[in-house]
Amino acid sequence: MKKQTRGSLMLLLAAMIWGASFVAQSESMKLIGPFTMQTIRFLLAGLVLLPVIFFLDKKKITRNKPETKLQIKHQLHCGVIGGILLAIASNIQQIGIIYTSVGKAGFITALYIIFVPILAIFRRKMPSIRIWFCALLALVGLYFLCISGVMRLNIGDLLELICAFFYSMHISYIDSISDTIDGVRFSCTQFFVCAAVSATGMFGFEMPEVSSILACWLPICYAGILSGGVAFTLQVVAQQDVQPTIASLIMSLESVFAALFGWLLISQALSLRELFGCAIMFIAIILAQLPEKKASRQT
Repeated sequence: MKKQTRGSLMLLLAAMIWGASFVAQSESMKLIGPFTMQTIRFLLAGLVLLPVIFFLDKKKITRNKPETKLQIKHQLHCGVIGGILLAIASNIQQIGIIYTSVGKAGFITALYIIFVPILAIFRRKMPSIRIWFCALLALVGLYFLCISGVMRLNIGDLLELICAFFYSMHISYIDSISDTIDGVRFSCTQFFVCAAVSATGMFGFEMPEVSSILACWLPICYAGILSGGVAFTLQVVAQQDVQPTIASLIMSLESVFAALFGWLLISQALSLRELFGCAIMFIAIILAQLPEKKASRQT
């Protein structure tokens, strides 16, 4: 299997996990605050990866394992930066959902499919015309999937827009360092950093109660182990083989899977408009996967 195909399938699985995690995150928000949710979620995600790192090292199948002090320092430095970007994006997203609808939040957050190729320009990696077309086509699909009627912006929408920008920075940053890091170690480090940053907000603005946390242990475990530990790690590892603009397009399918799981799990029927949006997004992703004649121009 080609590396890009394998990476694309990993990103598709990550998008599926993120889509299903919407129910878990929304349910937990009924009992605990957004900072508390993110703190526990990412702390759990980091702890889950510790035995994974030990196993991979023992089997000697670690990719880009840091050996020297300089490499270890670089690995930690990258993890800290990644964790800060992830903490800002995820916490702003969680807070923004309080003030806006889920559909609008999903649509605005997925604007990273436009921000990522724009950021690539500043890195002197101009996306091809076809990739730009696919990004815009996916955006149209997202609109039909997530938005119905007139779209009016509020404070929650603005927060989700800021979140989208930081997610795009996170995606672009991973691409810039992917050849120099061990993806699993990077994920583990960024999760602990993200948990630490979120904890400052938890203790500063919220009063978490153990009873409330235990009452929603199941959605927290899903968000931490699967959405966090598994899906975000799949993203990091997959981006070592998949261009960031294409990666952002595949990850935007999170909105499609959220709608599908809402239909399957909690009987939220999909309208013809939403099904049309899903179809457009899938077409955009397939077109983006087709080989380019001039691959050097891709990002």
